[in-house]
Amino acid sequence: MPRPRRTQVSIEDTPFYHITSRCVRKSWLAGVDKDTGHSYEHRREWIESRLIELAGAFAIDIAAYAVMSNHLHVVLRIDIESANRWTDREAVEHWHQLFKGTEITQKFLKCEIIESHEIKSNK
Repeated sequence: MPRPRRTQVSIEDTPFYHITSRCVRKSWLAGVDKDTGHSYEHRREWIESRLIELAGAFAIDIAAYAVMSNHLHVVLRIDIESANRWTDREAVEHWHQLFKGTEITQKFLKCEIIESHEIKSNK
């Protein structure tokens, strides 16, 4: 039965996590489909570079990964010490490496005045 992520991740117990993601309905992630002869190998480099980009945006180290034909495995290490050293501004800057952010976070980065309740929602 599925469980919420907050009950699955415990930094106190271990910073390492094995993550998998799988394609469905005979879809191909990488490699060559033997039935059709169509190659999906071009995706492998994109997936690898995206993993590195995502790890760099967050306090995550990639310990190991494997991109298979229809799934991928990643062993991650959460760098809690690094994340705890980030200022509020650095945390928002890291988030904005991947996402546009909200109106509040954009105002925060521009050093515009934001209300106290907006600051609390950012935390």
